[in-house]
This record gives sequence, C-alpha cells and structure tokens, in this order.
Amino acid sequence: MNRIGKFLLFLLIALMARPLFAAANVQIPVTYYKLPNGLKVVISEDHIAPVVAVAVYYHTGFRIEPKNQTGFAHLFEHMMFQGTPAVPKFEISKYVQSNGGVLNGSTRFDYTNYYEELPADRVETALWLEGDRMKNLKVTEENLANQKDVVMEEVRVNVTNQPYALYQWIDLWENANKNWYNSHNGYGDFTDLKAATVKMAQDFYDTYYAPNNAVLAVVGDVDTAAIKNMVQKYFAAIPSRPQPATPDVSEPQQTQEKRLQQKDTLAKLPSLAIGYHLPSQDSPDYPAMVLLNLILEGDQSSRLFQRLVKEKQLCLDWSGSIYWGLGNEFDYSGPMLLTMTGIYKQGVSANDLISNIDAVIGDVSKNGVTEKEVNDALVRFRSGYYDQLENHVSRAHLLATFALFSDRPEKVNTALDPFLKVKPADVQAAAAKYLIPSNRTIIDRVPAEGGK
Repeated sequence: MNRIGKFLLFLLIALMARPLFAAANVQIPVTYYKLPNGLKVVISEDHIAPVVAVAVYYHTGFRIEPKNQTGFAHLFEHMMFQGTPAVPKFEISKYVQSNGGVLNGSTRFDYTNYYEELPADRVETALWLEGDRMKNLKVTEENLANQKDVVMEEVRVNVTNQPYALYQWIDLWENANKNWYNSHNGYGDFTDLKAATVKMAQDFYDTYYAPNNAVLAVVGDVDTAAIKNMVQKYFAAIPSRPQPATPDVSEPQQTQEKRLQQKDTLAKLPSLAIGYHLPSQDSPDYPAMVLLNLILEGDQSSRLFQRLVKEKQLCLDWSGSIYWGLGNEFDYSGPMLLTMTGIYKQGVSANDLISNIDAVIGDVSKNGVTEKEVNDALVRFRSGYYDQLENHVSRAHLLATFALFSDRPEKVNTALDPFLKVKPADVQAAAAKYLIPSNRTIIDRVPAEGGK
C-alpha cells in the first residue's frame, strides 16, 4: 500500500473511532415572548414543508391537581373538547379535519396539552379555536356527566380490564413514592370522579386553564410577525387568573428497599417491575443515568436484554425507560423513576430474576462500561432527540415543555450538551450511587391462580 493509501486508511480508522456526536448541534429558530396576561408564546419558523403545528400546554397534570380530586386533570382533558358558545360540541374536530388537519390532547404528570396540525395557510383557524376554548369553555352538568362516564370507561378499558393493569406506572408510583402528589392515581379514581360537581369543574377550569398558566407553541411554515398579530387577536384579551401556590412535589430519600407481590386475575404469566429514584434533571448525574439506562435496557443489544432474554432465557422480554410509557427525558418537572420491566417465564422465581439483574448492575458498578457503549448510547439518544426536532408536533412539544418548566424554550438547542460530556467513569459512578437496593421498589405481578 502506498503512502496515500496508508494515510486514507489511517484517516478512515480515526473517523470511525471518533465519536459521531462531535458534529455541531442543529440550531432551531426560536422566538419567545410573553403577553401581558402571562401567556408564554413560542414560535419556530420552518419552511421545509407547508405545514404548521399549534399546541397549547397547561401546567396541570396527574400530579398537579387538588387533593380529593384525583383524575381531575385527565377529566378536564376530555372536557376541553365539549365546546363553547361559538364552537359547539364536536365542532372543533370538524373545523380541524375539514381543513385537512388532525388534533388531539393528552394528560401527563406535569401538563395537559392540546394540538392541531394543519396546512400552514390554515394556522389562524387553530389559533382561533384554542383561544376560544381557553376563554369560553361550556362547563355544564350534561357535559360533565358525559365526560365522567367517558373517563371511567377509558380506565376500565386501559387498566382494570387489561392484564397487568399498567402496574408499571400506576402501582409502582403509588408504592415507590410517599408524597401524595406523586403517589396518587392521577389517571382517574372512580370515587373522586363520581363526586365531581359542576362547581368543582368550573373552579378547576378557572384556576388552571388560564393564560398565565399556559404556553402556546407554533411550529412550521409561518411568518413570525403574522403569527404575533394573530396571537394578539385571539389571546391577548383573555384575562389572567390568580394561581394557587405550586405544590411541593419533592420526595424524601428512600432508604430501604420495598418489595411486594400483586396477584392478577387476567395475567397468564408473571411480570416484574422495578423503579429506581432518579437524580433531578439539573443534577450532574442525570445525563449519565440517561445513557446508563440505554446501555442496560435500551434495545435488544442492551446488557439486561442479553442476560435475561437471550442468555439465561428467564424472560420473554425486557425493557425500561425514564418516564415509562408517558414521556421522555425532558418533558416533566419533579421526581422521576427509572423503570425496568419484563414478563418472565413460569417456573422462574422472582428472586432468581432479581439476582440476575443485580449481577448485571453490579458488573457495571464494579467494572464500569466501555467507551464504545457510551458512544453508542449517545448516538442513539441524539438520533432520537433529532427525530423529535424534525416533526412539527414533537418540536412544539419540546419547545412548550421547556418554556413551561424552565422558561427557556431556547434550551432546545443546548439540551444535548451535558450528555455529550459523559464519560464511562460517570456512568459507573451513577450506577453505584443510584442503582442500589435501598433506592428501589419492586413489584412482582403474578397470575392469581399461580400466586406464590
């Protein structure tokens, strides 16, 4: 091989060894301001396609709701589709769909959101609709009774009549946490839902569905100046409303492992879920924990999947995440669990499964992880983050949650920076600090007929 060939080969090897995440971050355009009534407004102009996403996020969710009103945030997600004097029930969907768009809403721990995605030249329709229901929702006995039934039926379909009953979220959080705001069933407690009155519903709307408790995000093929004029037209006259003190959602440190077994009349195979308390998002340990989770259970090449499913064949599957089943590493504000879960085989004991999990974690704590594992996790994590930025609705989601929780939507351009600095030693130290028995809650969910 001549000198040029050797140089090219050396360059190729060097590039392959170099972390792929060294490339410069993309720069998302962000215009951010606040109306006098307190509404936070984020606009991200993007002319790649003639589409726009309009999203409104309210700072109320599963754990931000009054005591004795469990499930109210979820209930009100449904109530917001019940119409106003100007836009009767069912009409909001017709407006959006007849203009070639889609819409939806959801409730999570710390927010309730609504969005529309439409052709860009129909953006004013979405802004009008959202402004109208922020100001003029019809809270009536008929609408409330109807939506209480809808929510309870949703809970029956998704929880009580399903094997495992979302125990990896609902039951794990109820047992891992002590603070009521984190440990109650925010999806919908039937006793509290049935007791809901029109006055309670109206008070909830008047309190939490205020412009000074919300973020409006507009992302897509729009002109920023024109959007500002439309926002002024449809939102500026909505009055702000007094807000209650933000509830204290902090959790005391767990000092002793919690283990419990639950019997499930619908499950055919046993399942295990483990919840470890995470450091706060602003902790220097947090990025290492995010990447550690990917190394342990990010996909089928992960350490736990290989050990539990492939090698030992104890489980049919194994996975886990931060904010299991509900969100991502950025879109929450408060305590969070790293959840590990899988369905395991009959004849396997929960203790044997836990011993194998501890062996994998113990190896990381004692011997660490490789630089390649960290680099691979970073590549996966960054790829997933960029995927969110490419989608208008997902980008609006990130911008809105950054604005809602930290008043910094521009963080969308720097959120990855701490993760790019994580070293193998950081991952090892995080495992030894947080993935310990005294910091976890374990639920063994077994078929009722085979309860141990």
